[in-house]
Amino acid sequence: MRLGILISGRGSNMAAIIEAVRSGKIPKSEVSIVISNNPQAKGLEKARAYGIETLVISHKGIKREEHEERIITELRKRKVDFVCLAGYMRLLSEGFIKAFPNRIVNIHPSLLPAFPGLNAQKQALEYGVKITGCTVHFVDEQLDHGPIILQRSVEVKEDDTEQTLSERILQQEHSAYVEALKLIADDRIRICGRRVILKN
Repeated sequence: MRLGILISGRGSNMAAIIEAVRSGKIPKSEVSIVISNNPQAKGLEKARAYGIETLVISHKGIKREEHEERIITELRKRKVDFVCLAGYMRLLSEGFIKAFPNRIVNIHPSLLPAFPGLNAQKQALEYGVKITGCTVHFVDEQLDHGPIILQRSVEVKEDDTEQTLSERILQQEHSAYVEALKLIADDRIRICGRRVILKN
């Protein structure tokens, strides 16, 4: 299973995926390329330190369709099977989704469908929920909406700040993303409508 990872920032989930692939936790897999729309993304340095090929494809000054087509072309050149979004801060168009149907995976720092979009941890604190967490899901044309692979819960403490809550959720994100990709690599996932069914 050849993985392409898209990032925009520090790449902590990217690093967790690379390490899990290297250790065999995600079996029969390799990370073929890491692509960022942001030339300043710290995750690029991390990926290079792991010996992973990196590319910067900036979205500035070009139309969305052209930007995405450049990314799709590079992913296809490397025969990528699954695309992993790891802090990638761009919405993907229907055209991109169709290029990799049911083969794009994302992680979001809330228990979807609660608190989609930006600042999910802040949304959770402001709403006053007692439990939040993270969700690994397939990507469709709608924001933070595709079929859910798995979720991990995180208790919200009374003295939590956005930073402390984000840090605890991030710890769960790393292991949840790895677990979800392991299920995919082991061919244990079947999508039935909005439901992801785990095969024995």
